[in-house]
Amino acid sequence: MDYSAWLKRLLQIAVLEGASDLHLVANYHPTIRVAGKLIPLLKEKKLSMVDTQGLVFSMLTEEQKNRFLKEKEIDFSFEYGEKARFRVNVFFQRGKISAALRLIPSKIPTIEELNLPPILHSFTKATQGFVLVTGPSSHGKSTTLAAMIDEINHSRAAHIITIEDPIEYVFTPDKSIIEQREVGSDTHSFIRALRSVLREDPDVIMVGEMRDPESISMAITAAETGHLVFSTLHTNSAAQTIHRIVDSFPPEQQPQIRAQLSGSLIGVISQRLIPRIKGGLIPACEIMIMTPAIANLIRENKIHEIPLVIETSLEIGMITLNRSLADLVKRGEISMENALRFSLNPAELTSLLK
Repeated sequence: MDYSAWLKRLLQIAVLEGASDLHLVANYHPTIRVAGKLIPLLKEKKLSMVDTQGLVFSMLTEEQKNRFLKEKEIDFSFEYGEKARFRVNVFFQRGKISAALRLIPSKIPTIEELNLPPILHSFTKATQGFVLVTGPSSHGKSTTLAAMIDEINHSRAAHIITIEDPIEYVFTPDKSIIEQREVGSDTHSFIRALRSVLREDPDVIMVGEMRDPESISMAITAAETGHLVFSTLHTNSAAQTIHRIVDSFPPEQQPQIRAQLSGSLIGVISQRLIPRIKGGLIPACEIMIMTPAIANLIRENKIHEIPLVIETSLEIGMITLNRSLADLVKRGEISMENALRFSLNPAELTSLLK
C-alpha cells in the first residue's frame, strides 16, 4: 500500500473542501471538519490499525518516529507541497495510533480578512508591553497572533522572534527580521527559549503558549523590560485570563504579579469562531484595553469588576463578548441560536437583542 500517495490525496481533499482539520482514527472513515462540522469521507475506506500507522509513519522522520514510540504522542508540522502546512498531533488511543491534522493556510490573513475589530491595529503599533489572545481550543488564536505579527513585519523594521510548538504559520520577512524557533527541533523547551531570547536582541517576542508559572513570569518580565510580547491562553474572558495568570502563582507572589500585569498588559483579545449563516466562521470578540481604571482593579484584586469597565468603554474600542455577538446577529451574520450557544451570559444577550 502506498501510504504517502493516500495521505497526499486526503490532504488534497482537506484543502479543496476548505477543512480546518483532518482526523485519522482506526475503525472510522478519514474525517474532515468544515465550518465546525465533522464530515466523514465515505468514498474512502474505513481505516484499519495498520492504515493509521502507515499514514502517520509516512509523515514522520526516523527521529520523530522514535520519539513518538517512546513518548506515546508528538506534535509537529507537516508541509503539503507549497499549498499548505498542517499542525499535526499524533497519539495512541486504546493501543492504536490516531492523528489530528490542523490545516494552516500558506497565506497569512490580515486583521480585516479575519473580520477582527480594527482596534487590533493599535496593539501592533505598541513598542513595549504584553498582548494576550485567549479563547477555547480551535477558535483561531494562532491565526489572530499571526495576523498581528505579520502586520508588524510589513510596517516597521523590528527583530521578531517566535517560540512555537510546533511552528504554524511561516512568515516571509519584509521590513522585519523574523526568526522562528520550534520547541523540539530548535530548542528543548519554551522555558529555555524564553531564558535565552532576551540575549538575542528582540523587539517583538511571540510565545505560542504560556504553559506554566515560569513561562508566564518570564513573558511578563520581557514585556516590562522594553519588549512587545504576544502570547495565548486557553481562557474564556479578560477577567478569567487575569485570574488564571495570578492564581498560577503562590499567594505570597500574587501581589507582585498583579502589580507587574497592571504595568505591562496592553490588552486581552478573547475570541470565539461562530458558524456564519452563509457558511464559514466569523469571530466574536471581547476586547479589553488597559486603562488606569483597569490597572487599578488588577492591583487592588477587584478583577470581577473588569467586565463592567469593558461594557462602559465602547468609545475607546473595548467590547464585551455579548455586544459582539449581538452586533453579529443584527448584521445577519450569525443566528440567534448560535449567539446564545456561544454566550457566557445568555440572559444578558437576550435582553441586549430586545
